[in-house]
Amino acid sequence: MNTSATSPGFVAVVIDPAFGLGLASDERCWTVETDSTAASLAALAKLDAELRPRWVWWGRETTQLLAEELVPLDRCWDVQAVHRLLYGGWRASSAEAWAVVHGLSVDSIPQMGQLGLLDIPVDEGDPEQPVRPDGHLRPEWTSGGWRSTPHRLTQWASLALEAARLQQEQFSDLPDPARAESTARSESAAELLCAEMAATGLPLDVPEALRLIEGAAGPRPTSYADEDAIRAVRDQVVLSHLGAQLSLNLRNPADVKTMLNHAGFDLPDTKAWRLEELRESSPLINAFLRWRKAERIATTYGYRWLDEHVHDGRLRGDWSSSDGAAGRMTASAGLHNLPTVMRPIVRADDGFVFVRADLGQIEPRVLAAVSGDDAFISAAQGDDLYQPVADRLRVSRAIAKLAVLGAMYGATTGESANALAGLKTNFPVAMGMLERAAEAGKRGDDVFTSGGRRIRMWSAPPSDENPGSGPATDPAGGSADRIEQAQSDAASRGRYARNAMIQGAAAEFFKVWAITVRRQIRPFNARIVLCLHDELLVHSPADAAEEVAEIVGNAVNEAAHYWSPDKRVRYLADVSVIHRWSEAK
Repeated sequence: MNTSATSPGFVAVVIDPAFGLGLASDERCWTVETDSTAASLAALAKLDAELRPRWVWWGRETTQLLAEELVPLDRCWDVQAVHRLLYGGWRASSAEAWAVVHGLSVDSIPQMGQLGLLDIPVDEGDPEQPVRPDGHLRPEWTSGGWRSTPHRLTQWASLALEAARLQQEQFSDLPDPARAESTARSESAAELLCAEMAATGLPLDVPEALRLIEGAAGPRPTSYADEDAIRAVRDQVVLSHLGAQLSLNLRNPADVKTMLNHAGFDLPDTKAWRLEELRESSPLINAFLRWRKAERIATTYGYRWLDEHVHDGRLRGDWSSSDGAAGRMTASAGLHNLPTVMRPIVRADDGFVFVRADLGQIEPRVLAAVSGDDAFISAAQGDDLYQPVADRLRVSRAIAKLAVLGAMYGATTGESANALAGLKTNFPVAMGMLERAAEAGKRGDDVFTSGGRRIRMWSAPPSDENPGSGPATDPAGGSADRIEQAQSDAASRGRYARNAMIQGAAAEFFKVWAITVRRQIRPFNARIVLCLHDELLVHSPADAAEEVAEIVGNAVNEAAHYWSPDKRVRYLADVSVIHRWSEAK
């Protein structure tokens, strides 16, 4: 595939501290010898300024090195990230990406180690060649053997280039190849952003964290016995409301139901929303809900969490540009699940502030854009999308919002269910797109976001026969259960497919916004430190906050220009400058 001036040519790179850079383009392969990783990265930055290529690399091994020195690269192609985009799921490795683009089974990827007694010997060919006679990458190479000589570096880079070119070709099978390839580029840049967020970390106020943890979980235990004693004291605050001595484990849902039954509450489950409705009428339930929050902090965000993941005033975890489902960014170490009560601990460094922004009503606006529904696009022109929908359906705004969200999530019930018929009548294109996605999911067919991400469906549990082909019951029993299970699985896939289509497209828009911000705030020494679904947190020098906030807000329109399938849709971001995350509205 030829490249043009508007589409920088591919240059593949691999980095090794001992030998430097291994490079490969369509015209040649070469090395740049250096004596350290820092020198290699400096050489790479110089080459980027001279050549202005689109850098190709295998995956995280390279992005982690780049992130450590914050090498200012923007145009890239991450083979493993693109593999996840093309084939769905979260698993990706150089061996898997190579196998799939060459039409090889991932089940036959060779592994390091000795053959078993019953294994059939395979012709492994010349060990100096990275590709075996069967077409798979040699496991010795994928395990790091490419590092042993400068020549191997260039061979490994040339294979990454070949994989990237084959991935480019496979986009031609999608409905909109150019759009899918654009998604591949933004996914690759987002993976580099993820590596930078992992290296930079989220600034924390450790003394405040200790204060909040102690307030919820008690003092730091000095031994396992002390930990058990502190836990017992925490439990007793709830159990004291029973007025009777019961041997109950509050961490066991069955025991909790027993406790509530003993107190006169016959409930089908102990979900938080159900118990919240009874909080004011029951001191026991109020105490139990408070216990739950304290227990979560004690067990998930307590002293162990602080010791394991917070160092030098930074919370650090692994970030990924795709959760393997609809393609949302995700993180470990609690970065994506920090309870609201813990947000005061996220504090900007002295002399810095946070520029915080979140996208308003992003998923329904994305639905308008990807469906092309003229009436829905018209509703997305204003600050509030739901009110025009409500006016059109002649219902309250609250009902209209529930109906729209239910249509996307496949969970419309109650009064809002009556508005669903109105949505189908007034917004037939948007609702029709969701219904087609749901039907595909029910059949077990994979679906694709507007940006080309494959969203894999799952199959019903295997059975001895097709559960839909026989009678509802049979003498042996079990057939009706299989039918019911198959129907339940199909319904779940349908709900998942319709939501993933929109959630995945919204994630693609978010990542275009994030990488646009990443590039434009660099001159101000500002860094993105958190990406939370539709929310960005930028750590900025205080004296540059005004400029950075303007960039973050304007980048929404720039991202929409490049990403949105329909330019008529209006996107909004609420931007504020704060010192602690808890100050955000």
